[in-house]
Amino acid sequence: MEAKSVAKYVRMSPIKLKPVTDLVRGKNLGEALTVLKFTPGKGAEIVEKVVKSAAANAENNFDMNVDKLYVAEVYANQGPTMKRWRAGAQGRASKILKRSSHVGVTLKER
Repeated sequence: MEAKSVAKYVRMSPIKLKPVTDLVRGKNLGEALTVLKFTPGKGAEIVEKVVKSAAANAENNFDMNVDKLYVAEVYANQGPTMKRWRAGAQGRASKILKRSSHVGVTLKER
């Protein structure tokens, strides 16, 4: 039995989110939430929100014991990229890539 939660189209690059996901992979739910709470940066807030959502799904939809849950799988994959431009030198245009991510968490019982 597993509980999942996904946040799609998060306006943050997956390069910034992946180090945060590596911190919580394989940890117990309480320990993962503590690590995310004290990790600086916006990426930790986003991952924490998805972990809490997956925990709520586990408790309410699947009647799983919250004390026995652990983070079985967590990922931050590339989402669609918004392409923008900015005026460059000598009449040229410079590309600006605004990247987005899909963050997903799977919780399982030990």
